[in-house]
Amino acid sequence: MNLTISGHHLEVTQALREYVLNKLSRVIRHFDQVVDVNVLLTVEKQKEKDRRQRAEVTLHVKGREIFVEHSHGDLYAAIDELMDKLDRQVCRHKDRVQNHHHTAAKRLDISP
Repeated sequence: MNLTISGHHLEVTQALREYVLNKLSRVIRHFDQVVDVNVLLTVEKQKEKDRRQRAEVTLHVKGREIFVEHSHGDLYAAIDELMDKLDRQVCRHKDRVQNHHHTAAKRLDISP
């Protein structure tokens, strides 16, 4: 798995990097076919102070690319809510990939 954590108008400190890795490990344990992860942390220069910090993730899994973004006043809160969204999308993708259409045992024609 390739992991890239970058910042835009922001220096990515070791504490931020560890926090993102800790939160991302929860998502990765659900689905082990992750190929590439790109995390972008941004501080936007806009008038709204409550939506200034933005975090976004592009997760490339086998057969699909999942993109999630979230904005908040606090960067750590933005990362928390971002990882919650990503966790839901990864679980939904995992359910879609798995085959739930099993043939019922009573429908099988087992002739001796």
